[in-house]
Amino acid sequence: MTDGPTTAGVRPRQLLPTATARQTWAALRAEFARLPGLSAGAGTLLVAAAGTGLVAPWVLGRLVDDVIAGSGTSRIVAWAGVIAGAAVLAGLLTAVGATVSARLGETVLARLRERVLDRALHLPSATLERAGTGDLVARAGDDVAVVTNVITTSGPAFLGALLSIVLTAVGLFALDWRLGLAGLAAAPAYALALRWYLRRSVPYYARQRVATGERAQAMAGALRGAATVRAYRLEDAHVAQIADRSALARDLSLEIFNLHTRFGLRVNRSEFVGLAAVLLAGFLLVRDGLVTVGAATTAALYFHRLFNPIGLLLFQSDPIMRAGASLARLVGVTSLPDSASPDGSGPARQGRPGTAAPGEPEPAGLEVVVARHRYDDGPVVLEDVTLHVAPGERVALVGASGAGKSTLAGIAAGTIAPADGAVRLRGVPLAQLGEHRVRREIALVSQEVHVFAGTLGDDLRLAAPAATDAELTAALDLVGVTDWLRALPDGLDTSVGEGGRQLTAAQAQQLALARLVLADPAVAILDEATAEAGSAGARDLDRAAVAATEGRTTLIVAHRLSQAATADRIVVLEHGRVVEQGTHDQLLAAGGGYSRLWRSWSRPGPVAPKSRAGEESATASR
Repeated sequence: MTDGPTTAGVRPRQLLPTATARQTWAALRAEFARLPGLSAGAGTLLVAAAGTGLVAPWVLGRLVDDVIAGSGTSRIVAWAGVIAGAAVLAGLLTAVGATVSARLGETVLARLRERVLDRALHLPSATLERAGTGDLVARAGDDVAVVTNVITTSGPAFLGALLSIVLTAVGLFALDWRLGLAGLAAAPAYALALRWYLRRSVPYYARQRVATGERAQAMAGALRGAATVRAYRLEDAHVAQIADRSALARDLSLEIFNLHTRFGLRVNRSEFVGLAAVLLAGFLLVRDGLVTVGAATTAALYFHRLFNPIGLLLFQSDPIMRAGASLARLVGVTSLPDSASPDGSGPARQGRPGTAAPGEPEPAGLEVVVARHRYDDGPVVLEDVTLHVAPGERVALVGASGAGKSTLAGIAAGTIAPADGAVRLRGVPLAQLGEHRVRREIALVSQEVHVFAGTLGDDLRLAAPAATDAELTAALDLVGVTDWLRALPDGLDTSVGEGGRQLTAAQAQQLALARLVLADPAVAILDEATAEAGSAGARDLDRAAVAATEGRTTLIVAHRLSQAATADRIVVLEHGRVVEQGTHDQLLAAGGGYSRLWRSWSRPGPVAPKSRAGEESATASR
């Protein structure tokens, strides 16, 4: 279980995978196969609508021949009635076909979106952290919006146009094979135009979707850390970063628009070539008595009728290509391997309903061995680190900023995979336990805690869905929430989070610690989990953390040395290596780095106000 994102240093972002064209089509075929009736109905209606559209040009050709032959007015009126009826029927079939197709597409997209969300919620924490929330938000938001727009608007029209082209080509050859060949004279010109466009546009669309994700990541990071950004006066830097990524997305859009305009010129040239060829062939065939004037007229109308479908087919390639790129990104998420446990038991239950608070945790020994760890090609972050935490032992990690404490905590929690090393719980490697089992056994609470929108009780039950109100209240009492809980107007039914009562940073941390109690893991890892509290609430949060982890195997990234002093053992990190370890008294007696840091931190006398950065440097921040 992870409560809040980890803060394990700065590491390169690795985007979630994007599916290949074959994988994307395979996923779509599988979804359509699950809806055979709706798929067949949509296909039948679209074919019928496209076929009905061929009636009017054919009737006009017959009308021309009848006029030339001197037929009476009644016959001409009858043909006019057929044309009107065919037009009405084609319109109805097109409307119904578009509606059914949109319903089919929306259903497929809804199922795909559910799979994306399900897989995202079950992603290994390390995978999600490497990718960043911006990439996932862009896929679940922007990419879904792009695909939805195509399904409801461009998609049915695109399919209808494709069917119209195929059936019209069949109609041309049915009139006369030579007229059909004349119409095909435009095919090379269209193919060359499309080939020119696709070779240049497809890479742009892929880059555009990535640029959109980068922009979303920059905005999400700035908004999520708005308070820190303001505290360090980094507003201009973050705005500049967002502006740079927005400029890249804008420039890519303009380049795509320029390509689209040039593509239109090539399409117009292809239309001229095809229509000229059909008219010339029709003239020659009529002159030689091989076809009637009406047949030549129908052929010209058929080919002219292709202008709109071919134009729509080619020009709608713009949103279709965008949708294809977005769909590939969605399918890429669904194709990620499931993190189910090796025994196939699936997701583990959260917490232990009925024994949630205060509970009887079953502590387990934790062993972390890291020969060397770095993020991709970056510098070495940890080296020659061996950490054994006995069952029920409370160990504090201390060190200056950049010492590798949060990285080590993330590796211990299973949210970061060591480049060269292993983590064992009760002697079993975490990789063998599976993601769900690890989440159940090891809980990570960081300083960045999310309060979910809903009632306070619902927020707590995320850790133990079957917990009773009494158990929720007992967990809150254990972490010292009694006072402000009683002040809430509706108690556990009070709405919190977005749209509800806003909790302070300290209250949010207490809520996270109460969830920890309810989840009842064997191992608790606190990564500066009480760092957000000011000096007034620091002692209360420290006491809450001690109470929540009582009896559990606990690893603490200490923000204040007072936290380290109460631990059973202290491990001091420096430049990614363990340089000291022992109890508080043993390290003070040793006179090493920890002793000097403690004396500096606890020296009496007036202390000038510090920024958070200054406090972190003087104490035990990362």
